[in-house]
Amino acid sequence: PADKNKKRDKDKKKKESIFDLSKYIDKHIRVKFQGGREASGVLKGFDPLLNLVLDGTTEYMRDPDDQYKLTEDTRQLGLVVCRGTSVVLICPQDGMEAIPNPFIQQQDG
Repeated sequence: PADKNKKRDKDKKKKESIFDLSKYIDKHIRVKFQGGREASGVLKGFDPLLNLVLDGTTEYMRDPDDQYKLTEDTRQLGLVVCRGTSVVLICPQDGMEAIPNPFIQQQDG
C-alpha cells in the first residue's frame, strides 16, 4: 500500500502548462521578467515550469535612474536559458504594439 501512495503522489505533482507554447517554437517572442528586465529571441524550447530556451537573444537595457523604464540600448546575449519562476509575461514579437492606457482619464485640451 505504501508504494501505491507514492505513485499516486507522484502523479498528482505533475505540472500541466496553462497554455501551449509549442505554436511559438522557432518564432520571435518577447519576455518580461520579475524586476523589470525584458528580452526577445527565437523560442527554441520550453518545459511545463516555463523555463525557456531562447536563441539570438537581445536584452533591452533599463534606464539607470528608473529601473522600470527601458532605454534604446540593447545588448546581444545569444543562446540563453530563462528561469521559469522569473518569467512574468511572454508575447509574440510581431503583432505587439503599445496602446494607450484605457483606464486613465484623457485630458481634453
